[in-house]
Amino acid sequence: MSDQENNQDSKIKQLEDCVAELENNWKRAVADYRNLERRVAEEQISFLAFANGAMLRQLLPVVDAFEAASEHLKDEGLTLAFKKMQTFLEEVGVTTVKTDGELFDAATMEAVETVSGEKDKVVTVSQKGYLLGNKLLRAAKVNVGNGEKGG
Repeated sequence: MSDQENNQDSKIKQLEDCVAELENNWKRAVADYRNLERRVAEEQISFLAFANGAMLRQLLPVVDAFEAASEHLKDEGLTLAFKKMQTFLEEVGVTTVKTDGELFDAATMEAVETVSGEKDKVVTVSQKGYLLGNKLLRAAKVNVGNGEKGG
């Protein structure tokens, strides 16, 4: 083999190595970009959920007032408006924390008082709790049984 052929083979090898390096860098850059797109999309969803949660938390006292007024006044129009509000909350993913006959759950409930009743079971609810999806918006305020029989 001549020096010229060896030199050409050497240059071809260098060019092939350079192309391989550029291709690897390009693949890495595309993968980084896709990861960035995914991360930005996840952050946008997370921010939107946070903002919705904050707004819905401020709406909950209004829901409480609507419910109390509806139960007290027994007005058909008010009851209808309250049902529409409940439907809206359900459509955006808000559900009430299950408390009736449930064992006390510190993750979703706040014990206001212990009273006569079955040990560690919810006896009464003084304020409903709400979840947005599986995230707690507001803990339910409950009275919990202390294990003593009521007299």
